[in-house]
Amino acid sequence: MADFHQNGNIATLHNLRTTSGEALSKELTNFGHSRKISLILPSLFSELEGDALPNILEELAQVPFLHRIIVGLDRADKAQFRHAREFFGRLPQNHVVIWNDSPRMLEIQNRLRALGLGPAEPGKGRNVWTCLGYVLACQDTAVVAVHDCDIVTYTREMLARLVYPVANPSFPYQLAKGFYPRTDGTRMNGRVTRLLVSPLLIALKRVIGDRDYIDYLREFRYPLSGEFAMRAGTLADLRIPSDWGLEIGILSEAWRNLAPKSVCQVEISDRYDHKHQPLSEEDASEGLSRMSIDICKAIFRKLAADGTIFTEEMFRTLKATYYRSALDLLEGYYNDAKMNGLAIDRHREEQSIELFARNIVVAGSIFLDNLAETPFIPTWNRVHSADPDLLSDMLNAVDRDAAEFS
Repeated sequence: MADFHQNGNIATLHNLRTTSGEALSKELTNFGHSRKISLILPSLFSELEGDALPNILEELAQVPFLHRIIVGLDRADKAQFRHAREFFGRLPQNHVVIWNDSPRMLEIQNRLRALGLGPAEPGKGRNVWTCLGYVLACQDTAVVAVHDCDIVTYTREMLARLVYPVANPSFPYQLAKGFYPRTDGTRMNGRVTRLLVSPLLIALKRVIGDRDYIDYLREFRYPLSGEFAMRAGTLADLRIPSDWGLEIGILSEAWRNLAPKSVCQVEISDRYDHKHQPLSEEDASEGLSRMSIDICKAIFRKLAADGTIFTEEMFRTLKATYYRSALDLLEGYYNDAKMNGLAIDRHREEQSIELFARNIVVAGSIFLDNLAETPFIPTWNRVHSADPDLLSDMLNAVDRDAAEFS
């Protein structure tokens, strides 16, 4: 991806192979003296037992510019939390493990629900939102980065490149979104971005006409990447989904709150591979089937909020238009993979397209049937207004959980 291409709206920052990760890290260390940089790691306990996270920690242990690492731990019991504290204890930086399922944190969730402000469901979105609240409560961070815990090809240079655009005080960016080629060196991956989001945005433009929001999403080379960095001033007003629509939700909030010149995308890696979700054709509550529905709902909600009127007939038309657009793109993907010596299973790719086409209608039906649904987790500004003590009480809950198992 070493080119100079700019799309004319949001800035694209390339890796032209003319500077090293070590040089960027040295600059970030200097920035960090006055602009503290923190990293959020949303993690399931099961990821501690995988192959990716131990290497991620080995790389992070060598990062000099991080002020704090916040681990949001989901689906863990007491013994697993104790193990997680020992597991992350190898990190030399200031770090904290937030046990989201602890009795104290569950009490915090109960307080939120009593106010009508609790996240609708557990998931990555709720995990990240909780960690952002912890960052805000600490009041000592200027830049926050987020990335997943299942990146098999992780290097510390990825973090340096992700953080640099928002940490550099001479740059205007409030949000940096990472992008990369989704390949392990043998296969072309990234099915949901390639086979759902890209053709869906093309189809939406054909069906509902020009929308600035659609053009904005199409400018991102990898809109579903889990890697992004933000300046802390944007956090308190962030409204994000609690489900698989998190990544689209973050970009939508940037669209709502920030000027285009405040948003950039940055190339962070030549190769990226992580845990692959099953397609899950038989169960729409799991895998890529669930993910595709949540992503479609997030896009439909944002377009509706901007004034687009959706009907059942429109969703049926959108399905047909999407299907043709996806098949057209598949030809290009196949040829691209072939020219680069990468494997791609055309039969399986078309099965994915067929599933995603069905799920566009499913997501549309859910959207139309739940018009009164509140799709986003409330902002931390609203939470603070409703319960001024909650953030400090959450800090105390996290500290007491840590002290109990120290």
